[in-house]
Amino acid sequence: MAAGRRQHARARAGGGIRIIGGQWRGRRLAVADRPGLRPTADRVRETLFNWLQAVVPGARCLDLFAGSGALGLEALSRGAGAVTFVDSDRQAMDRLCAVLDSLDARDRADCRCERAERFLSHGSGPFDVVFLDPPFAGDALARASASLTPLCHSDSLVYVETDQRDPAALLPDSWTCHRNGRSGGVQFGLYRPFVAPG
Repeated sequence: MAAGRRQHARARAGGGIRIIGGQWRGRRLAVADRPGLRPTADRVRETLFNWLQAVVPGARCLDLFAGSGALGLEALSRGAGAVTFVDSDRQAMDRLCAVLDSLDARDRADCRCERAERFLSHGSGPFDVVFLDPPFAGDALARASASLTPLCHSDSLVYVETDQRDPAALLPDSWTCHRNGRSGGVQFGLYRPFVAPG
């Protein structure tokens, strides 16, 4: 869902997102109209959160390359204990903060307007669930995933979304695929990063 330049049929968020389930089910929320902002589609989010239904309640989550915040907001709606939202686009983050205020959810949310690389260099983990949906173009996914492990624990799950490229080819070899799927021109999956004991 990152704000960034992407080559994708749904290049803009269209002004809003809809929460699929949980406390705010059915709520439509305004998002910033930014070039390249591509919230994860409703159908994909529904599948993802069906996979995560036993994990999200009480979980500490990271929405890296947050953009509209659709994934992190969905997690909060479904009972996540806390979500850290990270994105370098100031207008997208300002809009997301306003949405969180309207939901009276700022006590469970931490908004960080900074580049993903910088957050990964100093962020405080571990996170139970990480949403990793960077711009499709470029090597942001490979770079972020290579730096993410220190913020995870042995049971952490990382959601990854790509275009037609195989997500596994862009991730560290030590990561294992837990679930995966495809919808239209998007491939997505849940991965478990290898975290060395101790």
